[in-house]
Amino acid sequence: MTQRTWSISELAQEFNITPRTLRFYEDHGIINPRREGQKRIYTQKDKTRLKLALRGKRLGFQLADISSLIDMYDGPGSTAPQLKQYIAMLNRHKEQLESQKRDLEAILQEIHNQEEHCIGLLKKHEQNQS
Repeated sequence: MTQRTWSISELAQEFNITPRTLRFYEDHGIINPRREGQKRIYTQKDKTRLKLALRGKRLGFQLADISSLIDMYDGPGSTAPQLKQYIAMLNRHKEQLESQKRDLEAILQEIHNQEEHCIGLLKKHEQNQS
């Protein structure tokens, strides 16, 4: 029984991404299609690694973290240590995002304060003009 393979256009269409995105992940060692001349042939392993990479991207992970996650699942070992490592990565990333969220909320509050201040100044200016 032969293993199912995909072309670059088939895989790009299935994941709703561009061929350029696939080449990007190939350039960074996330996927490693075999070549038949200029044609790239993707295996189930490539497809799985791509799926994990795109999930990591959706979660906001950096490329190095994505590579680490994928390598963790490719490597030998039991599931428990892998899950613990993944949970630790998720927690670190969540803490970073929470910190960024607090920073953004503070900036938005300052923008709101400045907007209110400007509106107040405009009202005073308009009253003085009348």
